[in-house]
Amino acid sequence: MPGTARVREAARAGAVRFVVVAADASSNTKEKLMPLLRARRIRHAVAFDRDALGMAVGRAPLGAVGITSGRLADRLAEMISGGQEGADTTVG
Repeated sequence: MPGTARVREAARAGAVRFVVVAADASSNTKEKLMPLLRARRIRHAVAFDRDALGMAVGRAPLGAVGITSGRLADRLAEMISGGQEGADTTVG
């Protein structure tokens, strides 16, 4: 689920399992999204840039992408924390 607004909606609904926030996301995006992810104890990582996130899902540059599949979320979190130098991965 691409885009900050959709990720926030999914987080509030309890539908998102993991979120990737672009390292170069705007401060406004981070101010709205990060406290919500922490409050809801949603696993998340700050990694990649907006262009890379958008390309990964076939879209224009994105500030955040939410993963709703539990298995995909687990695998992606593992890959990012183990393979992305400088990635900030937070569980809960």
